[in-house]
Amino acid sequence: MERVSERIHITGLKQAELEALAADMGEPKYRAVQVFKAIHERRLTSFDEITDLPKRFRARLTESADISRLTVESKYVSTDGTRRYLMKTADGFPVETVFIPSEGRDTICFSSQSGCPLKCDFCLTAKLGLLRNLTPGEIVEQIILVLNDVYGVGGETPHGTNLVGMGAGEPFLNFENLIAALEIMSSENGLFIVPNRVTISTAGIVPKIYEFAKLENRPHLAISLSSAKDELRDTLMPINRKWDLDELMTAAKEFEGSLRRGERFTFEYVMLGGVNDSDADARELASLLDRYQLSRVKINLIPHNGAEQLDYSTSSEERVDRFKKTLESRGVSAYVRQPRGRDIYAACGQLAAKTVGSGGTQ
Repeated sequence: MERVSERIHITGLKQAELEALAADMGEPKYRAVQVFKAIHERRLTSFDEITDLPKRFRARLTESADISRLTVESKYVSTDGTRRYLMKTADGFPVETVFIPSEGRDTICFSSQSGCPLKCDFCLTAKLGLLRNLTPGEIVEQIILVLNDVYGVGGETPHGTNLVGMGAGEPFLNFENLIAALEIMSSENGLFIVPNRVTISTAGIVPKIYEFAKLENRPHLAISLSSAKDELRDTLMPINRKWDLDELMTAAKEFEGSLRRGERFTFEYVMLGGVNDSDADARELASLLDRYQLSRVKINLIPHNGAEQLDYSTSSEERVDRFKKTLESRGVSAYVRQPRGRDIYAACGQLAAKTVGSGGTQ
């Protein structure tokens, strides 16, 4: 059960845990269901707002528990409608979350850690280092805060909500808290964001890929690759020195065996100008997939999102298109991710608790 200084972060409790808490307070099971629905389905942010609870129960909850542990420090709105939220935990650590609207659905990119330990050379978040893991409640609360900001407290969401675990941090290095948060968010009594609407990205924590493959009702998987050559990937993504491409691709093949009918998984490939974007690089990537007989996979080509602190440039549109066509000529499914929120440092690889002085509106 999630506690800080003996106070409970009730947003991070599964319904069964909340039922146990209610029983400890002498309340019937249905009261716990009321609380769970109030927090996750109605997205209320204080116990006083849960007026269908007896006052005595609300008072006891207020004395011993918190609904909100995150505060929004800043919000930035891009010219393309993307919103970046810079939040802080109760103990002062930064948390970043991005809302990406599109026709027919909303996508929320959430963080699993404050900062990140992996030191990927092309990623601005790596400059922060790891500050700490986020708790299940802090992961769930990101989604609630964003939906309340966009649609109002408890406001109906007109589109389906997709989640991507591609914010700050390596989700598989906070595996237990991540899975607990996803279970809470999938509840029919709450946000009801089912695993099929969730994608989790990993830089290649191989043991957890095997574990993830065995989960029932698991989300989709994306693996950040960015090179088909060990020597280059060692530099771009130092995690490769611990689990090299052979170990990673063997795990990916095992994961492919767990896919449901019609499901595929993704390799993400950040396009770095003059570094990993040549025709030869594309052929190497196609050959790597062939070598491990990976057929139920798609390649997500991500034009690099630059920053002053990073010594990489973005591949040209022509080069990205040529790379994509080279893959397709080898029978590999590939698509290009269109950057969103670059002007407010909300795009892939740009989350670094940055305060924006210009570009976008606050």
